[in-house]
Amino acid sequence: MTAEQPCSSTSKPDVANLGLVRPPFVYLGALLIGIGLGLFRPARWLPHALGAWVGIPIMIAALALFLSSIRRFKAAGTPVPGNRPATAIVKSGPYRFSRNPIYLAFSLLVLGVACALNSLWLLGTLAAAVSVMSFVVIPREERYLEQRFGAEYLNYKAKVRRWL
Repeated sequence: MTAEQPCSSTSKPDVANLGLVRPPFVYLGALLIGIGLGLFRPARWLPHALGAWVGIPIMIAALALFLSSIRRFKAAGTPVPGNRPATAIVKSGPYRFSRNPIYLAFSLLVLGVACALNSLWLLGTLAAAVSVMSFVVIPREERYLEQRFGAEYLNYKAKVRRWL
């Protein structure tokens, strides 16, 4: 908001996410806590030789999904960070299948690391991160997009699932 535009309860929010619960930090926290717990008390869940063979392809897929999603935002001329105003609803590329492909990529990355490190702790912290995203972050962002784009976002939301 600028000094000329006082905040009112009826004004549309300027950004989707100014809170402390920012998606990259949610997933980074999940990684750090899961790895830390695994160092303190390892908990395995895969056969020893399987972890890297499963985890690395998942991490590569996560990176590809992330890069594709970012490219779509840039092509649409809208910023990626949730602390900047959205200028468009992106509906192409991975956004045809998921309203949150970047968050899906972050989740896949943590899953891939959990497999590669064979860490049950990382699976637990991933579940916690996905819960925070599903019940705190994404609903807040969806309210913002509904207020900012109205029927255009509601139509998109009705056609495309949140995760997959």
